[in-house]
Amino acid sequence: MDSCIGKKDTDYLKSVEKKDFFKTHNCQSIPISGIPFMKIDDFRSTLISAMLEGCSLSAFFASPYNDDSLKITAVLSDRAENALKIGTTVHKKGETWHSLSKQIPSIQLFEREMAEQWGIAIENHPWLKPVRYQQSPELDKKKKILPAVTDFYQVTGEQIHEVAVGPVHAGIIEPGHFRFQCHGENVFHLEIALGFQHRGIEKHLIGSPNSKSIYYIENTAGDTAIAHSVSYCQSIEGLSGCFISPRAEAIRAIAIELERLANHTGDLGALAQDVGFLPTSSYCGRLRGDFLNMTALICGSRFGRSLVKPGGVNFDIDNQRATELAKRLNATAKDVENAVSLLWESPSVLSRFDGTGTVTNAAARDIGLVGVAARASDFPCDVRQDFPDGIYQFFHIPMSTWHTGDVFARAYVRWLEIQHSVAFINELLKALPTGSIKNPVGELSPCSQIVTLVEGWRGEICHTVQTDERGKIVHYKIVDPSFHNWPGLAVALRNQEISDFPICNKSFNLSYCGFDL
Repeated sequence: MDSCIGKKDTDYLKSVEKKDFFKTHNCQSIPISGIPFMKIDDFRSTLISAMLEGCSLSAFFASPYNDDSLKITAVLSDRAENALKIGTTVHKKGETWHSLSKQIPSIQLFEREMAEQWGIAIENHPWLKPVRYQQSPELDKKKKILPAVTDFYQVTGEQIHEVAVGPVHAGIIEPGHFRFQCHGENVFHLEIALGFQHRGIEKHLIGSPNSKSIYYIENTAGDTAIAHSVSYCQSIEGLSGCFISPRAEAIRAIAIELERLANHTGDLGALAQDVGFLPTSSYCGRLRGDFLNMTALICGSRFGRSLVKPGGVNFDIDNQRATELAKRLNATAKDVENAVSLLWESPSVLSRFDGTGTVTNAAARDIGLVGVAARASDFPCDVRQDFPDGIYQFFHIPMSTWHTGDVFARAYVRWLEIQHSVAFINELLKALPTGSIKNPVGELSPCSQIVTLVEGWRGEICHTVQTDERGKIVHYKIVDPSFHNWPGLAVALRNQEISDFPICNKSFNLSYCGFDL
């Protein structure tokens, strides 16, 4: 139950007058009472209108309201206004929710998640089935749910065959199941089933913050430990009114960009490996490690664990370390340039990248792609520009886009971002602000809510946090960029040869555990 709702407010219809979403900003704490409930028809029509006008859906979820109702919350990103818009309505248990997936394709996974978590009956959804195969408290506990044990979409006809891949794969990678409907080598349809690594991270954060919270966050998606930690810490800091020093903000930004450099470099090497181009593959594998070692130079962990904490950071970058970091950064960046330039000069590589796994601009917008996958389809969205916070408000990073939406575009956008991140870190290291690296964090504001967005290396990370009357977290919602982008991989495989799956998959390089939570 939402303990911040008084008895006089339980009949929400009496206080519903507003017919627009509440406008707020990234990392801004607001009282829950300031977000008025909307009548469900107004909520739906306003949500559809905002999406048609160019907003993106950053989060959409249900949470307990009272004994017989759920509160449904939508968080929209309005890049035109550099603002976030939050809308809420109440859905009575036992009533049917009419799907919005036909009007808003990017909401389909969110609706499936909502049905799975809360047992909401959803009508007219195009393909209603579990997302993570977690046991809803509303469902029969005797009915055991197993990941990927479900009905898969099937294409019927002469010479149509089905190829099932995973969840156990040939390499040491995360588990996921891929079901291809093929005619010969041509893929008609790919369905992706995940959920094998669902750990219940959001539930573990209820009642926090506590000493364990940051460790859950760092393991949301292990290769994105820094960006998720920053988003979590910004939530705690915003709700507690804690001021972060510019020096701590700068160190966080350096760590986020090093995380981006390591993963983008590794991805370019992996793409080269998948087309049998060994020079770039072998070099980038090593160079990824060099970037990880730069993060270790700052905090002792190659993946940045224990670097970020509420109130700032645990480790400083003194002058000697800054000099060493700049030296390593520029040497490694030069090596990356030499290795990656071989890709663009190799006709055999370009022939495999060009036109493979294309996602059109229209499809990218409909699906709700974020990050590299979106920008490669000429869909300009980047939290660092659209909703800047911290040091990103003062140090500008150009947005990297490409127009072809294929494997080449997703590779080339990574290369552009590598160059911009190197320049950004160099600029920060030359002008690191003075001051403390951590400040005390007080109690969280009661009955408050905050949305924090961070541009992780895969794309937009969204954390939405709500507190109760004691200032404890009563609801925590995480949306990893992979949640938005896995459907994009399925679209990219349509009418491709099944042998193109490895490079299409690598060109997205999505997180299983970040999706599974």
